[in-house]
Amino acid sequence: MKLYRTRHGITLQFDKVFYRPELPDWDALVNRDDLYQYLSRIICDTPVLDESQMADAGLMLPPLVNQEVWAAGVTYFRSKVARMEESQDSGGGTFYDRVYDAERPELFFKSSPGKVVGTGGKVRIRRDSAWNVPEPELTLFINKAGKVAGYTVGNDMSSRDIEGENPLYLPQAKVYDGAAAVGPCLYVPKEPLPAETPIRLEIVRDGATAFSGETAVTQIKRKFDELAGYLFREMSFPAGCYLMTGTGIVPPNDFTLRSGDEVRITIDPIGTLVNVVA
Repeated sequence: MKLYRTRHGITLQFDKVFYRPELPDWDALVNRDDLYQYLSRIICDTPVLDESQMADAGLMLPPLVNQEVWAAGVTYFRSKVARMEESQDSGGGTFYDRVYDAERPELFFKSSPGKVVGTGGKVRIRRDSAWNVPEPELTLFINKAGKVAGYTVGNDMSSRDIEGENPLYLPQAKVYDGAAAVGPCLYVPKEPLPAETPIRLEIVRDGATAFSGETAVTQIKRKFDELAGYLFREMSFPAGCYLMTGTGIVPPNDFTLRSGDEVRITIDPIGTLVNVVA
C-alpha cells in the first residue's frame, strides 16, 4: 500500500491502482495500530481513479503533517570512512569510528515538518558551504507507539566541509531551510522491507549523469527496531515521526552539488524521490 498526500487529499495506491477513499486526517490515519489491514478493507468500497483524476501527480506534498524528521548517522561502513576522512584535519575523525562500533547509535534532529519538501520540491545548499552532497536514505515511519509502520525515501542534504571542520558543527551542516526531503509516498507493506532492497542515487547535471551509486538495506549495521527504541527511549511523538537510517552512498571528495542539479533517489518498491537544487 502507498499513501500519497496531494493538494486534493490523500490518495491510496494498491497493486498499481489508485483510489481516493474517505479517510480520517493524516495523523490519525498513519497512527492506526492496524494500518495495513484498515487500508486493505477500505479499498473494497472505493471507486478507482481514472487518469484525469490522477493529473494532480505534480501537486504531491511530502507524506507528513505533524511528523518531525530525525536521522541516524554512521550506520554504514562507507559513511564511517567518509566522516573520518572529512574530519581528520580537525582531530574529530576518531569520533565516527567510535560511534560506528558503539552500543548507542548517533541520532539527531533533522527537520520540523514545515521545512520538509516532497518529491518535485527544491532542496538547497548553504551559502556558507563549498562542499555539499545529498545523502540517500531509507526512512522509517515510526508511529506514536514506537512501532516501525512504514517507509519512505529520504534526502539528508549535508554540508561536508562544515561538519568536517568540527563535529560540534553537525547541526549547522544538517539543519537549515531546504535540507530535508522525503517522499514520494508513505509505503505501508504487509511484511517488513527485505534486507536486499536496493537504494540508488543519480545526480543529473546539464542533462547528463554527474554521479550515480547504489547500496542495499542489508549494508545498514543497526537494526530498525534498535534505532526506533533509542529514539523513543526518552522522547514522545504524539503524531509519530520519520527516521532517516543513514547513507551508504557517498560521492567522491572532489564532488559537490551545484544549483540546478537534479537529485533522484530510488528505493523499490517505495518509488523515486526527485528534487532539484535551488
